[in-house]
Amino acid sequence: MELLEDKMRVWMASASFVKPMSGVYVFYNRKREVIYVGDSTNLEKTFSEYVDKDFDGDECKQKTQFYQREFIENPKERRLQLIEEFKNQTGNMPACNTEIQIETQ
Repeated sequence: MELLEDKMRVWMASASFVKPMSGVYVFYNRKREVIYVGDSTNLEKTFSEYVDKDFDGDECKQKTQFYQREFIENPKERRLQLIEEFKNQTGNMPACNTEIQIETQ
């Protein structure tokens, strides 16, 4: 199940080449299952931190093998929309997102 129209990309191979623009992103595990939906005001900075720190002890996100991204003006609103879409289709939250995170971010 792909949430965005962007092509599926291999995480480590191309994560460093993202533009410094705001947007949303979706992480997928080896089976191409959605594991996390996030947003950022600067995707280049966010992805660089993830790559440099190898998700800094976040075991859930360390399962990332693929990703999609979408550059967009209002990433927080789009992120909530994508999570709702995922929940409606599967009945679940993405594995690395929690209801508490969604409400506080």
